[in-house]
Amino acid sequence: MSTTSTRWALVTGASAGIGAAIARELAARGHDLVLTARREDRLAALAEELRGRYGRRVETIRADLAEPEASAALCAEIERRGIAIDVLINNAGYGVAGHYLAQPWKVHADFLQVLVTAPCELAYRLLPGMQQRGYGRIANIASLAGHVPGSAGHTMYAASKAFLIKFSQSLGLENRERGVKVCAICPGFTWSEFHDVVGSREQVSRMPKWLWMTAEDVAREGLDALERGEIVYVTGRVNRTIKALVKLLPDRFALNLVQRRSKDFRVQDPH
Repeated sequence: MSTTSTRWALVTGASAGIGAAIARELAARGHDLVLTARREDRLAALAEELRGRYGRRVETIRADLAEPEASAALCAEIERRGIAIDVLINNAGYGVAGHYLAQPWKVHADFLQVLVTAPCELAYRLLPGMQQRGYGRIANIASLAGHVPGSAGHTMYAASKAFLIKFSQSLGLENRERGVKVCAICPGFTWSEFHDVVGSREQVSRMPKWLWMTAEDVAREGLDALERGEIVYVTGRVNRTIKALVKLLPDRFALNLVQRRSKDFRVQDPH
């Protein structure tokens, strides 16, 4: 991405963590930004920071992507403001702690709306303009979890990330000749609020520090991979090694290994 670009980028879940880090990295690379999340105060603070530090145009739009109509409303508001989005960062996401039946279905339905339906709908609504202009970038923030066996607890998290990986592969291949690049960016353990929100901070804090990356490193590596034309990219050498090793293991062995270790990084239901 050229540092002289004046293209607009939309970042969902931009109020903290990887989303905020990607917004900062995009601004540093010369992009104007539309930031969206549920927390207006956080968005306003980040927007002020980016305007002052990088001199970029920054718009904020509050949206709760768990609402079925939110993606359409967000795109309509962006169009109303006269903005054409050339870079879409589908970052909004979270985890649902515990086993599958520990939560009411509405909690799971909202989760699927945010992590699966909203990224697909936003890509669907913004892709035609990218194709017409012959330029576009779509990054779906997936996870290393989408490459390894699912764990007990957070039942749909890995499944949703695996979906984003496969979706990105197909979308990327479909649009390779149209000037639109698509990448599933797959971080591993990343320093952010994620583990505080889902209540797993105590568990993961006992894990080795060499397993972790900063959100800033994830953002920089991920955007570089997107620009290179990588369709699936796992951030960090350690995470790429884990992915490669898991692929070499027999499925039954890999699943048993995750079963034994899941209590170290997933909130479990009390027995």
